[in-house]
Amino acid sequence: MKTDLEPEELLAVILDYTAKIAAQRSLDKILSLMADMGKQIVVADRCTLWLLDEQKGELWSKVAHGVKELRIPLGAGLAGQAVMTGEAIFIDDAYTNTEYRDVLATGAMQTDKQTGYRTKALMVIPFRNNEGDVIGCYQAVNKMTASEVFSARDLRNLSLAASYSGKSIEAAWLVQEIEETQREIIFTMGEIGESRSKETGNHVKRVAEYSYILALALGLPRTEAEVLRMASPMHDIGKVAIPDSVLKKPGKLTDEEFDTMKTHTAIGYSLLKNSKRRILKTAAIVAEQHHEKWNGKGYPHGLKGEEIHIYGRITAIADVFDALASDRVYKKAWELDRILDLLKEERAEHFDPKIVDVFFEQLPAILKVKDEFADTELS
Repeated sequence: MKTDLEPEELLAVILDYTAKIAAQRSLDKILSLMADMGKQIVVADRCTLWLLDEQKGELWSKVAHGVKELRIPLGAGLAGQAVMTGEAIFIDDAYTNTEYRDVLATGAMQTDKQTGYRTKALMVIPFRNNEGDVIGCYQAVNKMTASEVFSARDLRNLSLAASYSGKSIEAAWLVQEIEETQREIIFTMGEIGESRSKETGNHVKRVAEYSYILALALGLPRTEAEVLRMASPMHDIGKVAIPDSVLKKPGKLTDEEFDTMKTHTAIGYSLLKNSKRRILKTAAIVAEQHHEKWNGKGYPHGLKGEEIHIYGRITAIADVFDALASDRVYKKAWELDRILDLLKEERAEHFDPKIVDVFFEQLPAILKVKDEFADTELS
């Protein structure tokens, strides 16, 4: 049987988790750490963080020990009651409590029937943002000490965690909103170049996803793969400076026109190269090098083999595959078998042979993305 934490143990747990939470940017990881912190602080069997989704009028949780993501209507269950009233709820035994009998019968007791779990003690504590608005709650289930019930001390301790959690979650939401806004701006920038050449916005989305899949499969760290996913949509941003007479020409380009078209790589690089932001620095590399070839016969610099940055090598095959698989103003989409035959032929010629091999290994995932972001019409 477990025992309540001594004051010094409690302090150690709080300091440990607040340090871990402060170092995180991912909302999911922050929520997971907060749930673990709450569980340890009050010595509970399970701890769930519920967050308010005002737009949908729901509470949702990605962090519930023993269960998957849940969504419930605002006001439903004990969590809904606590969020609506802003008051904490204590229950010593879910099966003998009369005050919340109806709520428990359709909530915890119903879940117990389905899962075989036995809910006894419950404690639900709302948490607030900096403006004092309730934005969610902690729900602790089953005290694991000899008393088997949550105490006033538990309320005080979990309330402390709830106060910290509310402010941390609000900060994480702000970071998430900023990052989503940045992502939207980046994709919009990438689509500008594509739309001028009569390609669909989905082209940049597909190239981003293909690049991400390949980067992970090649062993790049997930964070680096995510940066490439964000940066690769800007591979053709330099096309904004290419004349329409060249960019939108339906037939074959003359040598002079092709020389003009090739300048989009240098233009893209010059637009992005001075940024100190990691994503835009990566985008500058991609913009400049995605037309380089493994055999040294690409442009703009004729780089060869591993002289070409891994970002350029990955985006090169992602871009070519999608270009061949899509309708363009000057051609119809190729059949898949024809594209795959070309990739095999260009292994160690146009493309890094290792990346070609990984591309074929990841083909099911690649084709899934192709279908998910399929063009509805040529824009």
